[in-house]
Amino acid sequence: MIQKLFPLDKNYILRQAQTAAQEEGIAIMVEELKDAYTLLYNPLRLQDDTYLQILTHTGFPLEGVRVIYQQLSGIYRYRYGSNQLEILFDGRSHLEKYQEDWLDQLRVWTRDLGMHESYVKTLLRMTLLYDGESRATFAENRCKSFINEYFQLKIIKRKGDLLLKLA
Repeated sequence: MIQKLFPLDKNYILRQAQTAAQEEGIAIMVEELKDAYTLLYNPLRLQDDTYLQILTHTGFPLEGVRVIYQQLSGIYRYRYGSNQLEILFDGRSHLEKYQEDWLDQLRVWTRDLGMHESYVKTLLRMTLLYDGESRATFAENRCKSFINEYFQLKIIKRKGDLLLKLA
């Protein structure tokens, strides 16, 4: 990461907090995905093959989830990334506070996104029901598109940089 401004800029600390929390955030996303699948498709918790595979399978690729995690991280920084640090009186560092705030918001967002079949199906195809690279890539692109629509954002690429703006 190239720092262009001040090392104590909130956005740099926020990005560091999100990077440090990536594995925990991905675990949250997977657990929320399992809960969302249960609520949408198996509210009676019937023990069929698909449901058992979703609940018990652990050896699935996480690259697609990392991409979605990074996309959600960028959206969070865009929405909550003012460069003004706040004064903390509870003894925590800014890194700890932003990490906690980010994970709380990630949990809320993944629960909200989990109410939409499109998000659940595409994320399942990339992770718990992974059945091939080409289908996972298609699902990843569809999931990114859905998230952009959900948050009403448009991603613009200029000179290698990604810019977010309201659609």
